[in-house]
Amino acid sequence: MNHLLKKIINKLPHTTRKLRYLFYKPYNKLLFKIVGIKYGNNLNVFNKIHLEIESEAKIIIGNDFIFTSGDAYNPLCRNIQGSIYAAEKANIIIGDNVGISSACIWAKEYISIGDNVKIGGDCILLDTDAHNLDYRIRNSNETNEYNVPIDSLTAKSKPIYIENDVLIGTRCIILKGVTIGARSIIGSGSVVTKSIPPDSIAAGNPCKVIKHISY
Repeated sequence: MNHLLKKIINKLPHTTRKLRYLFYKPYNKLLFKIVGIKYGNNLNVFNKIHLEIESEAKIIIGNDFIFTSGDAYNPLCRNIQGSIYAAEKANIIIGDNVGISSACIWAKEYISIGDNVKIGGDCILLDTDAHNLDYRIRNSNETNEYNVPIDSLTAKSKPIYIENDVLIGTRCIILKGVTIGARSIIGSGSVVTKSIPPDSIAAGNPCKVIKHISY
């Protein structure tokens, strides 16, 4: 009896996860459609995700998209909920066969992710400084006519481009103005402040090319 009870208890997390999967897969498809995200075939967004889409922002996702969010779908993410934020008039363009685990994708201007890209657990893609670098503006509490802080409005921003077949390791931070060239690999925990050429292995803080890949 104790053995049977233990077996049932051990199966409970898998059962509840499967139930959440069955609920959230159609729910997230509907949610994405309601907020105006255009997506292709076979969208799979597992578990609850934070979405914030401002006016005139555009998000386009290709076929076979997978986004896992929290609940240890990827244990490396430590149950962190994934999020996608597109500021007013921002664009997020994601290609085909892209896999992302509990990442934060924050676009003030433009983020492009190519085909066959894999983004490891708990990464951040941030195309803006988020705040003005002048402390006087940060502390001013000034807003525009729509009550949006001037601090965030005047923060510097530059597009991010992740080209095809890129692999980004866990807990990386990709900052504004960066292009990661096709087929490159970014080591876990890297902070990418400058562009990385194609066919490279790069890592570190700041991220630097370690070697070039030849096929």
